[in-house]
Amino acid sequence: MKRSPKQPSNPAPLEPAEDLLHQHIANHQMKVTREREEVLRAFLSADRHVTAEDLHDQIKKRGGAIGLATVYRTLHLFCACGLAEERQFGDGKTRYELTYNVTHHDHLICTRCHAILEFENADIELLQERVAAKHHFTVYRHKLEMYGLCQTCAETPVNAPSASAATGRRSRR
Repeated sequence: MKRSPKQPSNPAPLEPAEDLLHQHIANHQMKVTREREEVLRAFLSADRHVTAEDLHDQIKKRGGAIGLATVYRTLHLFCACGLAEERQFGDGKTRYELTYNVTHHDHLICTRCHAILEFENADIELLQERVAAKHHFTVYRHKLEMYGLCQTCAETPVNAPSASAATGRRSRR
């Protein structure tokens, strides 16, 4: 299989990710298929938060003839072996995010344009550790998602969602 160069938006090169997938497949008496390899290549070169439909379209543009159901099954396989994680960002779409060999980060999600911004903040991480320790709680994993408006949308007053709509609460008037 031809190795693709490391993509700037995805920190995991193909080879270690491919090795992890192959190990999982072997451990579960499955087969390495051309389709799984093709979905892996497309996934590693895709945007950070990709839908199965987006990935399917990308594969078709490359000349691949893989069905959408195969893409979904392969993405679920990626989740099972630790390459990816399913994410829901409040817009009704399931996205898949590369998690293998990626540093922990949190998300800012724009409720208008649906932009997803990743960020890292050591102060937030430390505060979470302190809260857990105060409550004698052992954290195995966590995720922080903050919903609001990105700078562009905040500066464009077009049907901005109310604070009550963003939180799911009704305002009292």
